[in-house]
Amino acid sequence: MVERPERPERKASVPAVREAGVADVPVLSRVLARAFDDDPVWRWMFPGPRVRLDRMAGLFSIELRHVHLPLGATEVAGRGGRIEAGAMWDPPGRWRTPLPVLIRQFVPLARLFGTRTVPVLRTLTAIEKQHPAEPHWYLSVIGTDPAAQGNGLGGRLLESRLSRCDEEGLPAYLESSKESNVPFYEKYGFRVTRTIRPPGGCPPVWAMWRDPGASG
Repeated sequence: MVERPERPERKASVPAVREAGVADVPVLSRVLARAFDDDPVWRWMFPGPRVRLDRMAGLFSIELRHVHLPLGATEVAGRGGRIEAGAMWDPPGRWRTPLPVLIRQFVPLARLFGTRTVPVLRTLTAIEKQHPAEPHWYLSVIGTDPAAQGNGLGGRLLESRLSRCDEEGLPAYLESSKESNVPFYEKYGFRVTRTIRPPGGCPPVWAMWRDPGASG
């Protein structure tokens, strides 16, 4: 599930994009937590406002360290050397978390979700079952710190990977957890293929697909 990276761009210097490393995890986890703080799906997963940011940052930290960073396709962007936005991409055929990793993650995830562990995992599994089988790059997460929105960071992160998708002739896929964000991704060539309505009262998710070379 992805968040709209930012509001409409203001004129600014072109932000740098680079691959993320383990040393970036603490800052990047917090940036993404703040980016998703008002997201309906993430609020459903973490309904307690007083602990939401800490638990979301904890989840992003686990996902970065054990799932996404090892794939070498997580990127960050920012001005003045800061980390203000990030995107977690999974290469073709690598979007499904291996069973041994899931087993190792269960206890840390249970600490974060508490009594909601089972319904949340059931919902995430239901969303995953809608994942297309055709080889593609998967945009798992993208977000910009609210304080840095409007500076073109999310667009730069999208363009960085989508240009490689076009070069390799590969499609891309994402799930938007806000209907209002759909037009933003359509500008980059994504189109809605279905509306996923997960179980357990989770808000809907919009599955979006982009053919190589597509533009909005």
